[in-house]
Amino acid sequence: MAESNVHTPATPDVLTDPLRNHGVGFTEAERKALDLTGRLPAAVLTLEQQAQRAYRQLQAQGSDLAKNVFLEQLRDRNETLYFKVLRDHLPELLPVVYDPTVGKAIERYSHEYRGPRGVFLSIDEPDAVEQAFAGLGLGPRDVDLIVCSDAEQILGIGDWGVGGIEIALGKLAVYTAAAGIDPRRVVAVSLDVGTDRESLLKDPLYLGNRFPRVRGAAYDAFIGRYLRTASSLFPDALLHFEDFGPSNARRILEAYRDQYRIFNDDVQGTGAITLAAVLAAVKVSGVPMRDQRLVVFGSGSAGVGIADQLRDAMVRDGASEERATAQVWLIDKQGLLTRDMQNLRDFQQRYARDPGEVDGWADGDDGISLLETVRRVRPTILLGTSTVPGAFTQDVIEAMAAGTERPVVLPLSNPTSQIEAMPADVLAWAKGKALVATGIPVDPVEYGGVTHRIGQANNALLYPGLGLGTVVANAARVTDGMLRAAAQAVADQVDPSQPGAALLPPVEDLWESSARTATAVVQAAMDEDIAGNRPSDPARAVRERMWEPVYEKEEAGAV
Repeated sequence: MAESNVHTPATPDVLTDPLRNHGVGFTEAERKALDLTGRLPAAVLTLEQQAQRAYRQLQAQGSDLAKNVFLEQLRDRNETLYFKVLRDHLPELLPVVYDPTVGKAIERYSHEYRGPRGVFLSIDEPDAVEQAFAGLGLGPRDVDLIVCSDAEQILGIGDWGVGGIEIALGKLAVYTAAAGIDPRRVVAVSLDVGTDRESLLKDPLYLGNRFPRVRGAAYDAFIGRYLRTASSLFPDALLHFEDFGPSNARRILEAYRDQYRIFNDDVQGTGAITLAAVLAAVKVSGVPMRDQRLVVFGSGSAGVGIADQLRDAMVRDGASEERATAQVWLIDKQGLLTRDMQNLRDFQQRYARDPGEVDGWADGDDGISLLETVRRVRPTILLGTSTVPGAFTQDVIEAMAAGTERPVVLPLSNPTSQIEAMPADVLAWAKGKALVATGIPVDPVEYGGVTHRIGQANNALLYPGLGLGTVVANAARVTDGMLRAAAQAVADQVDPSQPGAALLPPVEDLWESSARTATAVVQAAMDEDIAGNRPSDPARAVRERMWEPVYEKEEAGAV
């Protein structure tokens, strides 16, 4: 048989490896070394040129969902280019790769499926958890961050089963674009425990487990198995939990936070970013934290998680724990929560009022209303996590303004269709006195000759820096002190004393913001003596750890 003179490439095909592929960015020398001769057009473009072209292609997409799909496809081809585009245009693209557009991608996941990304763990195969991670080919020191979700409570759209892998991927993308977490050192995980969404169970194209959500002992055992395995295989990794159901989210966090390096953004991150807004507001209102009175409208895991952190801040400022707890009022679907109510969630019980305390308050068909509570309590802070659009009515805001000189109003529900009140209305009803932050991006509001800039209580202002700081410090766990340090670092980035100033920094400079937050977290971990790494210069250590989207030189034989 004649001997073939076809040259066999000496290295794996880098054009199909998104972590190594440079596309037409490969130099002539690299093309020769990597056996890419004839595989690419002749021109060599810089990463900046490729990013400009990709951004123009992105702009040509007809909808935010189409942009989300385009970016996913770009990421599947060339991760460096993907993160270059994302970082260069992060304020614009944050709502495309994450909330709210990612919700649409999750809903369409099984029908738009293009290929696997991440690890899929099934509750009916608990013995396969270690094998699934082993298939990644990553060593014990190769992973900094794992984001997992069981997708029971996605964003505001509820239970979407295996499609929740998209929320983990979106979260990881923000970690990298906003704080430089190395994308080669992260893992997205779907914890598939079934779904209660009937439309998914009946959908012939649904890709997840086709049975109702498993709960109880079997669920708890599966979560325990995941935590033990992930922390054993990757002892340096921060284990981030995302979009679990309210009861499970808090229960898992409280059961395991002292044992593993875990973080729940819905409970802890939301609370910390809201604390940052309140710390800034305190500088303006002059009301000390210990004297704040908080009404929470929407008392799920996010709302109560925020209440917990604000109560703890009151205690640090001199209030007793009993007094601080008594300065929080929770309202949910059944009205103001009182101790005689049936089916209170465990995390709500601490704040439920004694029925005798509210004897004589107006009690309607849906219990004691928000308006009645505001009139009676005269709160300094009104917080909305209810997803009930328009719940903060003119009467409610006028009652807030009557009860305190500079009311802090935080309608945090998103998307826009579910926000409790728009800032323009709040400012008008409060005659410009309200201090407002929202959960959605809002344009500046003109009132009384003042331009009011509305800070967005976007968790992306906090969790990327918190995660980076935890990784740099190699902290044994995520403590309340680290969360407080992150919140204070965010609050310190604004000067709220100027008329109309925002309570939170803009998302335009997340890279610098995350670096400052991470530095504060590293210092807090060292101060609490839980840091495995103790850099002499935390700020420098943080900067050196931040991955930049640049092409690394590729050589033959590299893997």
